[in-house]
Amino acid sequence: MVKSKGTLEAEISKALTHWEKHYLGRGSVSVKSDILRDMIIIVLRGILTPAEYSLCQDKEGLLSVKLNRNSLVESGLAELKDIILNLTGQEVVSFFTDLSTQTGERIMVFKLSSDLQSKLTLGEL
Repeated sequence: MVKSKGTLEAEISKALTHWEKHYLGRGSVSVKSDILRDMIIIVLRGILTPAEYSLCQDKEGLLSVKLNRNSLVESGLAELKDIILNLTGQEVVSFFTDLSTQTGERIMVFKLSSDLQSKLTLGEL
């Protein structure tokens, strides 16, 4: 069965939400995934706790929250790569992430081994 781009993006968002709850112990408020050429770009909103927002009031606390949150995500990277591979059939060749301590959003970018968007457009997936 051929999947649409929107269906696959929704499946990725759902899988990331499940991973967050299972691996990190809590999920974000919302997750939006977009497939663009050979990348999957994911925006997770509402990831910081009230205590973390409080810590972010000074530079030392802000850097501590960023470092700890990014370390947690990086420690689960193998599982995240498997999720993307299982859903898309594409290997992840690189991964980038950062979070905004002002908005509480995290951006994840998975760079894939080939152009997933074109494959979806051609109905190859």
